[in-house]
Amino acid sequence: MFNPVNRYILINVPQTQVEESNSGIVLPDDYKPHEERFGSVTTIACASDVRFPVEPSTDLIVDRGMIEEIKIGGTIYHVILDNYVVGIIE
Repeated sequence: MFNPVNRYILINVPQTQVEESNSGIVLPDDYKPHEERFGSVTTIACASDVRFPVEPSTDLIVDRGMIEEIKIGGTIYHVILDNYVVGIIE
């Protein structure tokens, strides 16, 4: 299990579904559709020095551009620093 430190929060980022259409328009392979700046994620674990109380399975609103992806041994982890959390959904 990956255990975050230094104010990082390990999160689960929901996969966005890409809508496909048969418009006949060809887009580049690296094209990414526009995403909202803020999104909802779910907490898996957090460092002991996070500056607000967060429990596993807490839903957070975060700045999507600040989510970091870490690949270790074929496993992908998503983390974010606590200062990029803008709210907690209760």
